[in-house]
Amino acid sequence: MTDVPVDSAAAARTPAPEGLTLAEEEELRSELAKVEEEIGTLRQVLAAKERHCGELKRKLGLTPLDGLKQNLSKSWHDVQVSNAYVRTSEKLGEWNDKVTQSDLYLSASSTLEDWNEKLTQSEAYKKTQETLSQAGQKTSAALSNEGSVISRKLGDMRNSATFKSFEDRVGTIKSRVVGSRENSTDGLHSPSGAGDKPPQDNAPF
Repeated sequence: MTDVPVDSAAAARTPAPEGLTLAEEEELRSELAKVEEEIGTLRQVLAAKERHCGELKRKLGLTPLDGLKQNLSKSWHDVQVSNAYVRTSEKLGEWNDKVTQSDLYLSASSTLEDWNEKLTQSEAYKKTQETLSQAGQKTSAALSNEGSVISRKLGDMRNSATFKSFEDRVGTIKSRVVGSRENSTDGLHSPSGAGDKPPQDNAPF
């Protein structure tokens, strides 16, 4: 037996779909190759545009976080203007109008208003308000009186003989401390003390 050469391209080619002639298949394959080539070119152009966009953002000082915020803001705006969001908002508004205008809602609101009016006009409520008001006034008066008493006692204590004697003692101690510091300073400037006192004449009479 002898080997028969086989065309690898023809072997790898899938059989043509039914209803297509060989010429139509070749035309479609040629168009497919062109489209795939255009897609590759567009991807390269897109990658170059993205790199250029990144360089521009870097020069402008825009961070990825700024881009994320801008994308989120744009996405939220797109949601707000979308038909689904608009229809949902309209439905919620209609439901709110129907609920607030329903007999049950109006009856409940009227009942709550009646209860509130009855409560505020009741004797127990008025007595409670008066008790709280009186308690607040008494507390303020007590604090004011206590402050006056404390101020008066402090004034009496400052005018007492004991406090004045204590102040005198503190003043005396302060004067002694200050005087001793001054003497120490003078002693440091003239250790022998010869510069502060005139020389004595020890010559015999």
